[in-house]
Amino acid sequence: MALFGFGKEPERIGAAEAIPGRDQSMTVPGVHHVNGHPLEGPWPDGMETAVFAMGCFWGAERGFWQIPGVYSTAVGYAGGFTRNPSYTEVCTGQTGHTEAVLVVFDPDEVSYRELLTQFWEGHDPTQGMRQGNDVGTQYRSAILTAGSAQAEAARESRTEFQSALRESGYGEITSDIEPLTDFFYAEPEHHQYLSKNPNGYCGLGGTGVSCPVGLATEKPL
Repeated sequence: MALFGFGKEPERIGAAEAIPGRDQSMTVPGVHHVNGHPLEGPWPDGMETAVFAMGCFWGAERGFWQIPGVYSTAVGYAGGFTRNPSYTEVCTGQTGHTEAVLVVFDPDEVSYRELLTQFWEGHDPTQGMRQGNDVGTQYRSAILTAGSAQAEAARESRTEFQSALRESGYGEITSDIEPLTDFFYAEPEHHQYLSKNPNGYCGLGGTGVSCPVGLATEKPL
């Protein structure tokens, strides 16, 4: 992933400023490099999906595929305007997208709230338009929700984790929580990158603060 120097905070563009993109979607690998499951639906009965953005999608995806109950993962682009963008286009900041991870999970084995714990603990959600040395709007933190139940759980988890961060001396959470409109798959080489390249770059680092998500919730989502 590209490294950038620090300077003025990058700013998200609006729809009118975005490059147009294309109708043709990316070729998606047939199976997951780690577990052999498909990267595209239709999914087995009972599976649910979630989308998270937490900086470099290589390391973010690895964190989720290691969770028991996660059926499949894939990386892509979400939260912007350009249709079927390329990695190079996303890195210009002119698509509006952030690097994102699609997580397909069995809610009987792992709850959405447990996935939220991985999201909050797996990166520093107070950094704005960057993660570590990765700077740009494509590295912003976000939870892209599917439906009102996920949105409510995400907002509640943000409140809970914000309290824990303040107690540890961290600032305000900058993560977006917004409805998922589109998830565009990334180029084939990016999926499960750190399984294919075990010594590859990963700039993600958490705060070390434990996330209390769902501790007071009687029924998991």
